[in-house]
Amino acid sequence: MDIVYLGFSGSDSLEAEAAAQLIRLERYAAKVFGCKLAIGLTRTDRGNIRYDVSLDVLMAEDGATLIGHGQNESIELAIGSAFDAAERALQIEVFKARGRLR
Repeated sequence: MDIVYLGFSGSDSLEAEAAAQLIRLERYAAKVFGCKLAIGLTRTDRGNIRYDVSLDVLMAEDGATLIGHGQNESIELAIGSAFDAAERALQIEVFKARGRLR
C-alpha cells in the first residue's frame, strides 16, 4: 500500500494505523492488485483541522478502481471510514462476481 500525505508530514503511528486497517481487506487479496491511501489535512472556515482520506483500491481482474472516502477531525476515524467504505465496495464486487447482485 502506498501512502501519500497532503499538507502535513506522516508518522510511524499513522502508517501503523493504516497497516492495521489494511488487514481488514486481506480476505479480498485475490481481487485486489494494489491500494493507495491519500491523507490530506485541511482547515475549516473556523480554523479547525479536518482530515480527508481516500483509499483507492485497484481491482486485479479488470483494473477498475474502487474508492473509499472518510472525513473527520480525528485522523484515525477518517482512515477507518475510508477503509469501511472500501470494504463495503469490495463486498459488493464479491456479490456481483457470484451472481447474487446485478
